[in-house]
Amino acid sequence: MRSFLFLLLAVLATAQTPAPAPATPPPGPERWRNVPLPAPRDVKLADERLRDSCVWVDEAAQTYYLVSARRRGPNGRPAVVQYTSRDLQTWNGPRVIFEIPENFWTQRAIWAPELHAHEGKFYLFLTFDSDQPFPEQWRDWLPRVKRGSQVLVADKVDGPFRPFDTTRSTLPPDLMTLDGTLWVEDGTPYMVFCHEWVQIKDGTVEYVKLKPDLSATDGEPVRLFNGSDAPWVKKSAQYGCVVTDGPWLYHTKTGKLVMLWTSGGAAGYTTGLAISESGKLAGPWKHQAEPIFGADGGHAMLFRRLDGRLMMILHQPNITPQERAVFMEMEDLGDTIRVQR
Repeated sequence: MRSFLFLLLAVLATAQTPAPAPATPPPGPERWRNVPLPAPRDVKLADERLRDSCVWVDEAAQTYYLVSARRRGPNGRPAVVQYTSRDLQTWNGPRVIFEIPENFWTQRAIWAPELHAHEGKFYLFLTFDSDQPFPEQWRDWLPRVKRGSQVLVADKVDGPFRPFDTTRSTLPPDLMTLDGTLWVEDGTPYMVFCHEWVQIKDGTVEYVKLKPDLSATDGEPVRLFNGSDAPWVKKSAQYGCVVTDGPWLYHTKTGKLVMLWTSGGAAGYTTGLAISESGKLAGPWKHQAEPIFGADGGHAMLFRRLDGRLMMILHQPNITPQERAVFMEMEDLGDTIRVQR
């Protein structure tokens, strides 16, 4: 039956929240140490605050793995947790699969974890936030700080995950970057990521080649598009900036290469779709005129259910601490994708 799978049907149809102002960086670890992390248990995701979540599917084990960031792990430092499920309804967790080590380059926060399998290993793509300022600061602007996407590796899906480098992000540290994702094209791995609006005002989506083991970059980043290129995007009224968040790539059933990504739209946080006119990562990229989802929900990713159906997960609403994971069944139309009607 064509329908959304989970909660918030009324909200999805009627939400009319204003376009989001840029988020203030989260408080430092000293504010988190007394927040308890529950023991793993069976939960409904409607009861869990989940932002920027990602699902990886183990077909052999008939199991879904969902990862999300937490402000506090067992040792009081930011962490990544994992939930498991066999039916997308009841989940067991959270279990900590990574916590920032003491000697790491930042202790402030983890954003937007993604779980990927590649060449017999498992990888977490994480964004690390810090309070380390760049030399240049702008008047009447949010702090420009070191913030970057980084790759971690493990032998098993549940970790433990370890960084290749504890002294810097995988992406160039002189760039404010976030929301890195993995894309493999013609056997070559790439990280697709966002260049933060806080540094450049009009955020971008870019890509960079990775070394075969994903341990480091192998070349310079290349810009794919600016957030302002999409016709549905609305600038922040407060800063006059354009946000770019959460790129996720997918080949349609006819081989079209499309990209989900998120910015501010007419009714809040909004997920749009870009289509590569060449069918390759390098583009050029053309933006679909109407967004995929505009009811204050975003940072979307796609996965296949164990029965083969195409699914999208995003968080909605984009209001802390009300964010919840929402699952939607998708239609692959060949030239584009859309939420199942």
